[in-house]
Amino acid sequence: MVKNFRNRLRSGETLVGTMLTLPSAAVAEILADAGFDWLFVDCEHGSMDVKSVQEIVQAVGHRVACLVRVPESSEGDIKRILDVGAQGIIVPQVNTALQAADIVRYSRYAPQGCRGVGIGRAQGYGARFADYVATANDEVVVVVQAEHRDAVTNIQQITAVPGIDCVLLGPYDLSASFNRMGQIHDPVVVQAIEHVIHHCRSVNIPTGYFGVTAEAVQEYERRGCGLLVAGVDVAYLSGGANRMIRTMRGQ
Repeated sequence: MVKNFRNRLRSGETLVGTMLTLPSAAVAEILADAGFDWLFVDCEHGSMDVKSVQEIVQAVGHRVACLVRVPESSEGDIKRILDVGAQGIIVPQVNTALQAADIVRYSRYAPQGCRGVGIGRAQGYGARFADYVATANDEVVVVVQAEHRDAVTNIQQITAVPGIDCVLLGPYDLSASFNRMGQIHDPVVVQAIEHVIHHCRSVNIPTGYFGVTAEAVQEYERRGCGLLVAGVDVAYLSGGANRMIRTMRGQ
């Protein structure tokens, strides 16, 4: 596990990551070599499973922080992902303070939470159990996603939950919740995003933003977002392949 990533996030440092959707340790190594600060490992969409996550963390987790988006805010999903050694979790569709509080409880050992005590890769298969349990509550990162209009409405209560490290904006799902699918520059969507950023800044909670292009993400970096997700692995592959074939065919 990369040390001090949680401290860097909470101190307001700009941390540039990218999204990994392919269940491939080799792709993770390529992205780590590119110089990203962290990887957004996506288990919500696509074919990524816990075994794939473990292989990715084994390959690059000592070099870059691997934050894993779990499929949903269930205790079982969170427990399994943390036990393979992920630096932290990203939880989609967190719309209420009750959800947020449960997520923190599932991510923390007693007395701060109710994370199940097991033996896995994170604990060195038992060899480093005591050391891991002693430090995990201070080092595991908990990121909740604000990607629904209800999250915007409830953002004050959500951020009041102790243990939330960052609120990551999901502009595409957020636009859909306002019946403006994909219209991330619509004034209603932009106003909702600005509301979340402004409130989080007022209570010293870091915010994050996802964008397909660097330009889209840099716009929100200038607005104060520090946990940045720029691009997606499959888009790099598709874009590079398309440029190559057009060049070869003189298009």
